[in-house]
Amino acid sequence: MEPTDDQDLSDAIREASSPAWSVRASAGRLLAAASQIEAVAGVLHSLLLDTQDTAVTSETATALLARRDLPGLRAVLAARAQAVDVGTADQLSAELDGDLRWITYDGHAELIQQLQTLTSDADPEVRDEAQRRLSLLRGSDGGLSAD
Repeated sequence: MEPTDDQDLSDAIREASSPAWSVRASAGRLLAAASQIEAVAGVLHSLLLDTQDTAVTSETATALLARRDLPGLRAVLAARAQAVDVGTADQLSAELDGDLRWITYDGHAELIQQLQTLTSDADPEVRDEAQRRLSLLRGSDGGLSAD
């Protein structure tokens, strides 16, 4: 559900700092659906790294990955690379590992291609996290192909 106007976006940004985890999680889902997530990247990053409740991390990451695009995957990889809290890092890894695109061959290929693209990202943490994910896949699959 994409924010319908600037007011919805402003409301979601404000709600991202709510003391209630459910309000923060809802804000994460709404902001993740924004057409230009780069404009709210800082807020999304904070929600992904929410150390108060992993439900906020989970809901935001799931919504970003559901976009099925590079900006959404990049945001989750960047947060995973910077996660210091073990619970948050584990939750982000779980969301990446549980991405529904792993279920179908076409989705699997799409996700691998996106990870391969992000190994050339300008942010070294994103590059390293994308490479780490691909290395883990190579180890479990014995080989990796997006073809």
